[in-house]
Amino acid sequence: MIMELEQKMNAPDFWEDQTQAKKISKQLSQLRDELEHLKKLDTVKGELETYLTLLDEDFNAELLAEAVSELPRIQSFIEKAEIECYLNDKYDHNDALLTIHSGAGGTESQDWAEMLLRMYAHWAEKNDYSFDIIDSLPGEEAGLKSVSVEIKGDYAYGMLKSEIGVHRLVRISPFNAQGKRQTSFASVFVYPEFDEDLEIEINPKDLKIDTFRASGAGGQYVNTTDSAVRITHLPTNITVTCQNERSQMQNREKAMSILKSRLYQYYEEQREKEKKNLENSKTEIGWGNQIRSYVFHPYQMIKDHRTNYETGNVDKVMNGDLNDFIYAWLKYNAHQRING
Repeated sequence: MIMELEQKMNAPDFWEDQTQAKKISKQLSQLRDELEHLKKLDTVKGELETYLTLLDEDFNAELLAEAVSELPRIQSFIEKAEIECYLNDKYDHNDALLTIHSGAGGTESQDWAEMLLRMYAHWAEKNDYSFDIIDSLPGEEAGLKSVSVEIKGDYAYGMLKSEIGVHRLVRISPFNAQGKRQTSFASVFVYPEFDEDLEIEINPKDLKIDTFRASGAGGQYVNTTDSAVRITHLPTNITVTCQNERSQMQNREKAMSILKSRLYQYYEEQREKEKKNLENSKTEIGWGNQIRSYVFHPYQMIKDHRTNYETGNVDKVMNGDLNDFIYAWLKYNAHQRING
């Protein structure tokens, strides 16, 4: 496969079709990365076998200490390789579009939505993903009513699809003078992002396009022109907003690209429903059907209700250390599929 793609890239007319050329280049890069990963796994296997052989032939305390010191590095690499084996669904390798919506409860839930946004931003940074806010709607007093983010990197969608659902927070309210305990909800949904050349037929008559002034932090950061764009696809009522680009044209192009991804996902789900293979993730987003609880008071605990994985290190998770939760869900999901 790699040789076939390399031959295509070496053809003199390869770059004449820019879209196809980029697609092939990306595919070749992914295959090379997978091959390099397999070579590293083979190297790790060889290292472990060498340690076992040498220790079996002639036990040496110094060699044993060296082997033990290497175990955390090897174990971490093997665990990551195991997780990547679970990321084999159709769109797992794609970039991701993540949206967060605050639930009922006004400022409390809006503040919680912003806390979740920071958590995912930290997670993206720790895992070398790019993280760009496409659109946000601030709360009246604090926090966010909603926010949409583009997260780019290998397996971004495959990793983040575990976050789809309702996230519940229990804490002492910073907005309540009486210091009462408060429960807040926010929903998270994740879509795979598709290539720009995605073939989706959109009738211009089916689109309602609005422009408005982009929101900002105030002062020099508030856009003084109607550069933000909102596109509504009338037949499906899917709405996409983009306001982070510099011009109305750029925002419109980005919004159309996101709309294509949303529509592609929508039509895929419709086909799946026709085959009676319903996607369960969206049914989990009803309020009260939380997938994870974050308890800050009267004790500290974060628990995923699907996998029962939990930790008492709240600060670590809120600072983006989510991979243990993600890995637990990927393993759980794979087990559920195997066992029906």
